[in-house]
Amino acid sequence: MGALYKRGRVWYIDVRYKSRRIRKAAGPSKKIAEMALKDAEVQIAKDKFGFARNDIAIDKFFEQFLEYSQAQHRPASTARYRAVMDHFQAFLKDHQSVTFLSEINAQLIDRYKVYHKGNWVNGNGYPVGSESGMTDKTRKGARAYTVNFEMDTLRLMFNLAIKWDYLDVNPTKGVAKLKVDDAKPPRFLTAEESQRLLDASPKEQQRIFFTFLSTGMRKAELENLQWQDVDLKRQKIRIKRKEDWKPKTGERDIPISEPLLDVFSELRSEAPKATADDYVFQVKRRGRSRNWMRDQLIKIATKADLKDLTKLHTLRHTFASHLVMSGVDLPTVKKLMGHSDIQTTMIYAHLAPDHLTDAVNKLKF
Repeated sequence: MGALYKRGRVWYIDVRYKSRRIRKAAGPSKKIAEMALKDAEVQIAKDKFGFARNDIAIDKFFEQFLEYSQAQHRPASTARYRAVMDHFQAFLKDHQSVTFLSEINAQLIDRYKVYHKGNWVNGNGYPVGSESGMTDKTRKGARAYTVNFEMDTLRLMFNLAIKWDYLDVNPTKGVAKLKVDDAKPPRFLTAEESQRLLDASPKEQQRIFFTFLSTGMRKAELENLQWQDVDLKRQKIRIKRKEDWKPKTGERDIPISEPLLDVFSELRSEAPKATADDYVFQVKRRGRSRNWMRDQLIKIATKADLKDLTKLHTLRHTFASHLVMSGVDLPTVKKLMGHSDIQTTMIYAHLAPDHLTDAVNKLKF
């Protein structure tokens, strides 16, 4: 049998299920709390007290998810999922009564959202309470975009838990995302900085960086670009899936500009025996680390005195930023970049302050 107790103005039900103590808020009404207790006792008798039949400890489920992710996702994706799990488990240290997957509910997820917003350490990613690498200067709240990403990741994990019969309902259901009003504008290169980077680069790296700047491709898209994906006659690049790789947001076409056409034509003439399956850029050849392009970028950027240029993704941001500044509309930029959501593209909207005025001025009445 269960029991009722009151804390402040709120009544709680207190029951035991499979040797575990479960306490849930029922609200300010004792009558409703009594009804909730009776209902809980009935559901326990039916083995349906909000639990799937194969309930599992949270840490055990996370271990299983990581094994699944390592087989299904890119290593970088698995690393991001692991980080989200670490953050969520750090939060659960203050909620030690929650140990099983079925004990996670929407209220707990909302609490995590608030916790994560206010208890994040930027840089190394240590949550507040962790002593490793944390200083007063690094303690700051997570950006709304980061919190929303983690919410989406938890939603994905819990959907898989439903598929595996560990949960009946996704606890993130109905939990609203944070309004993104604190996004940091992306770093991009000016035209002058871009030229400095290219001028300081050896020929191979120059071609790679120029392709990034001219197409906005992601790192993995360029690494996996094969000659069969390049149509020099139609001047099109097709980003498409391979047997061992698939694009992050589906397949798409990217036009080849005249200057880039010259680069690809030169590359093709230098490799007359290259087959359709051969890679356009040999960045994955034996002896090179998976971070070879980034290492080269940092080295060359230092030589060219380009500050804060440490990420290949900055070249992708540069492509999009200059399109917007040249008057290209955001839906077109979204398509070229391969964004799945226009909200992602909106981070470049501030670069086109006149586009709304231009749109209104097109009215003729």
